[in-house]
Amino acid sequence: MRLPRRAALGLLPLLLLLPPAPKAAKKPTPCQRCRGLVDKFNQGLVDTAKKNFGGGNTAWEEKTLSKYESSEIRLLEILEGLCESSDFECNQMLEAQEEHLEAWWLQLKNEYPDLLEWFCVKTLKVCCSPGTYGPDCLACQGGSQRPCSGNGHCSGDGSRQGDGSCRCHVGYQGPLCTDCMDGYFSSLRNETHSVCTACDESCKTCSGPTNTDCGECEVGWVLDEGACVDVDECAAETPPCSAAQFCKNANGSYTCEECDSSCVGCTGEGPGNCKECIPGYAREHGQCADVDECSLAEKACVRKNENCYNTPGSYVCVCPDGFEETEDACVPPAEAEATEEESLKQLPTHEDL
Repeated sequence: MRLPRRAALGLLPLLLLLPPAPKAAKKPTPCQRCRGLVDKFNQGLVDTAKKNFGGGNTAWEEKTLSKYESSEIRLLEILEGLCESSDFECNQMLEAQEEHLEAWWLQLKNEYPDLLEWFCVKTLKVCCSPGTYGPDCLACQGGSQRPCSGNGHCSGDGSRQGDGSCRCHVGYQGPLCTDCMDGYFSSLRNETHSVCTACDESCKTCSGPTNTDCGECEVGWVLDEGACVDVDECAAETPPCSAAQFCKNANGSYTCEECDSSCVGCTGEGPGNCKECIPGYAREHGQCADVDECSLAEKACVRKNENCYNTPGSYVCVCPDGFEETEDACVPPAEAEATEEESLKQLPTHEDL
C-alpha cells in the first residue's frame, strides 16, 4: 500500500530522529582467521601439557598406546577446544582443515615445529612470514629482517595484503623511516640503525638535546644569547586576557583564568588578588570579604519590627512569621486585627445610607 504524500512527509521527522544503524563489525581476513586458529591450538598445547590418559596405569598406557604428549587423544582434546559452538566461521575452517592439522600433528611437527608458518603460510597460503607482504610474500621496505629500519610498520606485514610501504613511528619519516621529523634529532645513525631523539620542548628543529642546540625556536619561545627561552606573554604591555581574568604563564604559552567572584579585576587567583572589590564586599585583612550589612551601626532594614538577613554581597529584609507587611512597618498579629476592626467601624452602615 502506498502512503499518501502528506502521511509520508509526516513520517520524515520521525525517521530523522532514529539512531543510525550500527556499523557492521569488520570481517576478519583469511589470514586473521588462520592466525586465530593457530593461537588457540598453541594455547591447547599449553593447557594439555601436563595431562596423560588418566586411566590409572600411566606406565602401561605410555608403553602400549604411545605417549600422551604426541597422542591422537591429546590432538582430539585440543581440536575440541578450538572453536565456540556459536563461531560458525571457525568451525567451518576447522572442518575443512582438520586433516591438515592431523597430518602435521602425527607426521610433520618435528620437521616443521612452527605451526603458523607451515599451516597458514606454506599450506593454506593465506599469510606471509614476518617482514613480507602481498600475494607473493615480497620483502617489506628495508628488508624482511628489519622492515622499515625497525622504526615503522610495513603495510601488509605478515599477510597476503598491503603494498609493503612504511608507516613510520612518531619522530621518523622517509620511505625507510630513517630520517628524523622536525622536533627530533639523529642521535645514532649507521648502516643498519637510525635513532631519532626528541628535541628540547623549546626547539622546532635541533641538532642536540638542550635548548642551546635549537636550529629554530618553537612558537612561544625566543632566541636569547644562543638559547631558546620562554616568552612571558603575561608581561606584555597589552595584557592578553580580559579584564575579568588573570594571566598565567606556561612554557611556550599562557592561560587566562577567571578572577574570584568578589573581584573587579585581579592580578592572580583568589580574593586576595583583587584590584577592587565588587559592591557588597570590602577589603579586610588583605582580601575582599563580604560586608555584613545587618551588623552595621546604620540599620539596613528600616521598617518597624523588620528582620535583616545577610547574604553574600547583599542582604534581605523580611517581616517575622505572622506579621503583616505594610509599606512602613511589619505589624504584629493583634495590632493588625485591631487596625482592621477600627477600619470596619469607620465604614458607613445601612442606616447611614
